[in-house]
Amino acid sequence: MIARNALYYGRKDDLPERRDLRAGPLSVVFEQGDLRYIRLGAHEMVRRIYVAVRDHNWGTAPAVLANLDIETTAGAFRISYDCTNQLGDIDFVWHAEVAGDAGGTITFSMDGIARCTFLRNRIGFCVLHPMRECAGQPCVVEHADGTTEDSAFPLLISPHQPFYDMRAIAYPVVPGVRAEVRFSGDIFEMEDQRNWTDASFKTYCTPLRIPYPAEVKAGTRITQTITLSLQMAGVVPGETTPAVDEDVTFELQPAVQLSLPRIGLGMAGHGQPLSEQEITRLKALNLSHLRVDLNLYGDVEVPLHRAIAAARGLGTSLEAALFLTDGAAHELEYLGAVVLPAFHPPVCTWLIYHTAEKSTSAGWIELARSLLGSYDSSARFGSGTNAYFTELNRTRPPAHLLDLVSYSVNPQVHAFDNASLVETLPAQGVTVQTAREFARDCPVAVSPVTLKPRFNPDASGPEPPLTPGELPAQVDVRQMSLFGAGWTLGSLKYLAESGCYSVTYHETTGWRGVMETAQGSLLPDRFQSTPGAVFPMYHVFADVGEFAGGHVIKSTSTKPLEVDGIALEKDGRRRVLVANLTAQTKRVTVYGLSEQVLVRMLDETNAEAAMQAPETFRSGQGETMAAPGGALTLSLHPFTLACIDLVSRPNHDKEDER
Repeated sequence: MIARNALYYGRKDDLPERRDLRAGPLSVVFEQGDLRYIRLGAHEMVRRIYVAVRDHNWGTAPAVLANLDIETTAGAFRISYDCTNQLGDIDFVWHAEVAGDAGGTITFSMDGIARCTFLRNRIGFCVLHPMRECAGQPCVVEHADGTTEDSAFPLLISPHQPFYDMRAIAYPVVPGVRAEVRFSGDIFEMEDQRNWTDASFKTYCTPLRIPYPAEVKAGTRITQTITLSLQMAGVVPGETTPAVDEDVTFELQPAVQLSLPRIGLGMAGHGQPLSEQEITRLKALNLSHLRVDLNLYGDVEVPLHRAIAAARGLGTSLEAALFLTDGAAHELEYLGAVVLPAFHPPVCTWLIYHTAEKSTSAGWIELARSLLGSYDSSARFGSGTNAYFTELNRTRPPAHLLDLVSYSVNPQVHAFDNASLVETLPAQGVTVQTAREFARDCPVAVSPVTLKPRFNPDASGPEPPLTPGELPAQVDVRQMSLFGAGWTLGSLKYLAESGCYSVTYHETTGWRGVMETAQGSLLPDRFQSTPGAVFPMYHVFADVGEFAGGHVIKSTSTKPLEVDGIALEKDGRRRVLVANLTAQTKRVTVYGLSEQVLVRMLDETNAEAAMQAPETFRSGQGETMAAPGGALTLSLHPFTLACIDLVSRPNHDKEDER
């Protein structure tokens, strides 16, 4: 038996406690020392205010709180606590004072001291401004010299900092009300965090123009304060009343449809061949391709032979990511003249990368085309970056040479909790929209999408050695959980609705895959999977894979951070998949359905059976339910996924009446 919490999100321990607070007209969530989701009524003003301590490789020193004290009165609060951040050589402690008053002003102060000498890339406050509410909106920036600038948040993703030398920023929330965020204790600037799929603009301390890592001497004191206030013209408008915790509405918009992307998986990093059972189960996903990484300066034959065997067993093609050095001419000649004629791999896409470039320059792409183009004229040549979208955005690819523009995605560059991972989902689609804009509508291949970074492209020193008994840095315990399935579903939704050409997820098997190996987890106490079982996300890929070659219908959720999903259509069939992304039971009403539907749930009551015997689970049609007027209300337990198949065409008349 897998512990319930581990089934939910990979760990046995409970999620951190959240406290709902009020500062006059503002609602605030306090969690683990941070202020989150500061709202004026239903309008989010600030997504998060927190203190970050980053080491020389941009690793985050975890925060350990002590002496927490929270006092609340009608429309006000006061919080104090002590915090310790330790990671490697870092040992930093600080005291926090947080207050919210009845007038809607919130202050957050930190007073810290270094208990030893260490290197840091950043210490201090970060303020996140929400993407949906701020993108493209006007703002006024007050600079460190007292001058002001009328500007706007970027609509598409800005490759570089939108604002420098900041003392304050103000922007509209609702008509007649502006939010002002004021910074003291350091010089602040802003980056567009959508470059890393964080759905926010981040104002952070210590400008990046100042060399880093910087030495922090023992005894160094660091103090900073953030002040959030409201600027109102006249009486506070009615929209500032507290938002009611209403049910979630999920609605289809059938007029907007796009082709469903080609979906593939990465080859498993453990190097084991697929078993017959694994091949049979992976075939049920109707995959388009498998990604294989080939270091042309090293061993090519072994990983390529393994990938060819897997692709032929599954009936898929290969997405071959080629990693070149300055000896690329010899490397590509050997591949094209010796390896390809001998192996005959079914390549659909070549992804061209150079090991010394974060974003591949034109010469390497031209060389690859000249030496590999004759192997299979139907194979596409793609390139961009094997790292984050930001590298592609800052060094734009030579789109005129490419059939595909490519980059990778993971949700854990800056934050690591469940809620932060969910927040990244809408921003994935914005990366595709931005890439298509600057790459002249060149098709976009997102490859790969993983829960954790595969490597650190910004490291300024070696990674620390792995501690015995600890999971590798690339492994996330949520891979085997219901949360991991819901997150993957959300990723599919936003990438598909953005017009992505293809997307490669995770791996085939193992603790970064969609199913466990027959041998099981190497660290079963840490990664609590069942040997030979599939993970819940397997069923997401299977449900979507049945519509391969079909279309995605645009859909919207009134609370996408809580419940979201995807709608699919193929050959007259429609399917809606929705996921509860929270640890609370949620009621959701889905609109745009037929009068009768088939519903199959994947939740804590049947997930283990569905993981151990996926064929039996998938052979069931589900429960027939009535959906009067094309509307169905479901109660979704924590982290539940629902698969809704329409029995007939949607009732458009009822839809129009709404």
